[in-house]
Amino acid sequence: MGDRWQVEVDRSLCIGSAQCVHQAPDAFHLDTGRQSHPTDPETDAGERILAAAENCPVEAITITLLGSGEAVFPPEE
Repeated sequence: MGDRWQVEVDRSLCIGSAQCVHQAPDAFHLDTGRQSHPTDPETDAGERILAAAENCPVEAITITLLGSGEAVFPPEE
């Protein structure tokens, strides 16, 4: 069994660019206010979700390991 992630979008940062939806359409959706939401905040690790976080122009998406809270994205410095 692979890693599980906690995916969060900081809606105070989200500008509704929809880059996350383009990168991972099954993992993110925009609401009527054009704010991003993870489809399932607790999900299996996946390259498309990581790509969505990496390509967010305002870095509004954070990913942590479910259970431990260890940062996946953005990486801890």
